[in-house]
Amino acid sequence: MRGDESIPDDMFSYIRPEQRVPADHPLRPIRTLVDEVLRDLSPRFARLYATTGRPSIPPEKLLRALLLQTLYSIRSERQLMEQLDFNILYRWFVGLSLDAPVWDVTVFTKNRERLLSGDIAQAFFAAVVKQAQARQLLSPEHFTVDGTLIEAWAGLKSFTRRDTVPPTSDDPGNPTVDFHGERRSNATHGSTTDPEARLMRKGRGREAKLSDHGHVLMENRHGLAVGARVTLATGVAEREAAGTLVRRLRPGATLVADKGYDTRDFIAALRARGIPPHVAQHTTHRRSAIDGRTTRHAGYAVSQQKRKLVEEIFGWLKTIALLRKTRHRGVRRVGWMFTFAAAVYNLVRIRNLSGADART
Repeated sequence: MRGDESIPDDMFSYIRPEQRVPADHPLRPIRTLVDEVLRDLSPRFARLYATTGRPSIPPEKLLRALLLQTLYSIRSERQLMEQLDFNILYRWFVGLSLDAPVWDVTVFTKNRERLLSGDIAQAFFAAVVKQAQARQLLSPEHFTVDGTLIEAWAGLKSFTRRDTVPPTSDDPGNPTVDFHGERRSNATHGSTTDPEARLMRKGRGREAKLSDHGHVLMENRHGLAVGARVTLATGVAEREAAGTLVRRLRPGATLVADKGYDTRDFIAALRARGIPPHVAQHTTHRRSAIDGRTTRHAGYAVSQQKRKLVEEIFGWLKTIALLRKTRHRGVRRVGWMFTFAAAVYNLVRIRNLSGADART
């Protein structure tokens, strides 16, 4: 017998959103981890909000929504709100009932700014690292540091001389700019769209782009990020950021890095801290600061293999978390999103590693 598709919509439903989510759905263990992290951050949230006034979006729900945006590569907050309106899985993860209205996009972004001012991303990242440490997933002895360029949300047309007034254009939205033959550098030019973006290239023969510089400190056992930050894109940004990130390492812990970190000053600074530098040797037309005292050990070769894991972090951040070209402006805001995305990467890794431990 053929079924009748003209079934009227039910006015009431007695099924909770959680009943629609499969028991083995991969978001379930992540939701459990996130709930533990948010419980630790609850006192910090309380200090950000007044005790009186109109209720705002709960920070727990806001962070869960941002986490979904990162996990599912949702390009904008507007698309995120649209999907929250009809996606039962997303409503369950964020903590919205089926009848709860979805927030206005402007209200959502304004509430996110409150978390930015409270430096919640770094606290969230630290709480996730604490969860990994509680599960004994972190190596206390071997680490890798590396950096990557993040393309800024600014075009080359906005990169103009600082000491001249740009001419008026008949098309302000898309002005005609002829910069061919003009020598441009970060010393004389700046972006009018994102003043903190710097013109950088990834290597010889590559095109220069306005960029920020992201940095990650990774432990070498399972490839989890234990430090993350964003700085101005300069020629020495990687080594300067590494000097800040390694302050948390105890003496005796090894630090792995690529040949861009092979400078005498950087190697000497690591050794002064008691950190053996397992840095790749840079011997092209120069003499390496790494000698046989380091390369003769078998652990040096193992470190060179392990440092490749940091590229998996950058690859995930740029493809899944959509950080190949940021949608935000300014080092502080880009750094917030970069650090939060690194925390989400760790949550995925912890879920996968915990599942592997459960199966063995």
